[in-house]
Amino acid sequence: MTIKDTAEEWQVTASQTPFVGNKTSVRTDDVVMPDGTVVRRDYQVHPGSVAVLALDDENRVLVLRQYRHPVRHKLWEIPAGLLDVPGENPLHAAQRELYEEAHVKAEDWRVLTDVYTTPGGCDEAVRVFLARDLSEAEGERFEVSEEESDMELARVPLADLVRGVLAGELHNNCLVVGALSLTAVLQGDGVDSLRPADAPWPARPFEA
Repeated sequence: MTIKDTAEEWQVTASQTPFVGNKTSVRTDDVVMPDGTVVRRDYQVHPGSVAVLALDDENRVLVLRQYRHPVRHKLWEIPAGLLDVPGENPLHAAQRELYEEAHVKAEDWRVLTDVYTTPGGCDEAVRVFLARDLSEAEGERFEVSEEESDMELARVPLADLVRGVLAGELHNNCLVVGALSLTAVLQGDGVDSLRPADAPWPARPFEA
């Protein structure tokens, strides 16, 4: 038996957008159920995101500590950001985020995993990259603002992140997914088994 998610779209009889924000919006759809009834579903419409698990030659992961107002926490996270331009190549976006948030570049890029963060209430799709062969980026540092102005950077052993996740001490979804996925890869078929950085992404199609 093959376990695999499949694309499917149920009939929508009506749709409206009661709220439009700066980067996301809320949509209300009337969806036909298998028994013929129609139910209303509200969900956040999201452009999509990328995240980068950057691993150095000492098996440490580059992490950031940032305030997240909706959950009233400072969370340890991996570099991440929105796909600001429709159809943007996610690898280019990931490289930009690693530079802007950590002033780091990487020579080796792979797709670690693709996830829907909260599919019951949001259509956000995230591609998590593995980046290796790290070095300091050239040029001036990107000027940060707002929550990022208080951001802390650290390099933490991968094993310590996994322990923190399982202890309930680390909660950022991209960090959790990235750290556990990479651990599985390293204990399994190895990094060379991962998809290339330009692998197709049906959730957010892009031009190479």
